[in-house]
Amino acid sequence: MLAILNVVLPVFALMALGNLAVRFRLFPSEGVRGLVLFVNNFATPCLLFNALATADFSTAFRWNVIGPFYVGALTVFVLGIFIAAKVFRNRPGESVTSGFSAFFTNTVLIGIPVMQRAYGHDALVTAFSIIAFHASVLITLGMLVMELVRRDGAPLHKALGVAAVRIVSNPLLWGIVLGAAANLMKLELVEPVEAFITMMAAAVTPAALFGLGGALNDYRLSENWAQALSLALLKLIVQPLIAYVLMVHVLHVDHEFARYGILLAAMPTGINAYVFATYYNRGVNVATNTVLISTVLSVLTVSGWLYLLGL
Repeated sequence: MLAILNVVLPVFALMALGNLAVRFRLFPSEGVRGLVLFVNNFATPCLLFNALATADFSTAFRWNVIGPFYVGALTVFVLGIFIAAKVFRNRPGESVTSGFSAFFTNTVLIGIPVMQRAYGHDALVTAFSIIAFHASVLITLGMLVMELVRRDGAPLHKALGVAAVRIVSNPLLWGIVLGAAANLMKLELVEPVEAFITMMAAAVTPAALFGLGGALNDYRLSENWAQALSLALLKLIVQPLIAYVLMVHVLHVDHEFARYGILLAAMPTGINAYVFATYYNRGVNVATNTVLISTVLSVLTVSGWLYLLGL
């Protein structure tokens, strides 16, 4: 238990510091967005590049880990849509936002810091093999389903075009692509360049957690908290449970690698759920509450998964 506290407490303490700093105006609220953009657009691409440039691809891309992760994600996507439509009587577009909120993982701002604290640098290579497909696959799927169900939907080819632009312009993808290319070409960086990338990568954990904690001040519970709670439980418990069953009991994946994929699946809902909801103006309150509730509850659920998976 002490080992779990050693992993979890520093991570969520940084988030709490960011939250309190913004709440008591010790850090400007307008600076939070800039900090998160720095993490997503500059620091994390350097971290991805550095990890993939030195990775052993023969062990990095384990499809018996990647596959169950996405099976769990797609399952809760369907369940989230079904619960929103049948239990909470949401309209089709709002139901898709609920499904998106249930399956889009906070892989960067929380996932990477927790993985690194729990299992060290070796875990990041496997985590990045999942992250490599995460935004591109899930955002594209979410946009396609939304365009198919909403009454005022745009033509399908337009949705595909918007998704393609979002994917290609994503700095995380560029960090992955360039890192993989450097690995395949066996590129060796000169010392100043390597030092620059290493220093940028080191900024990810403190900046990401502080920024996310500050950003949570923008979220407030509304009348949709019950629906958001059900989606948060899908994200924090059902999705990693599906990955666990498939990896451990069906595919018999080596425990060392299985726990990387399962723990990443157990991370809370990512802020992109809110971005997705505001883009379509569908279910914004539900998405906002899901991000807030899942992030707060993850203090307990992530600790539980760490206990189950072992450190």
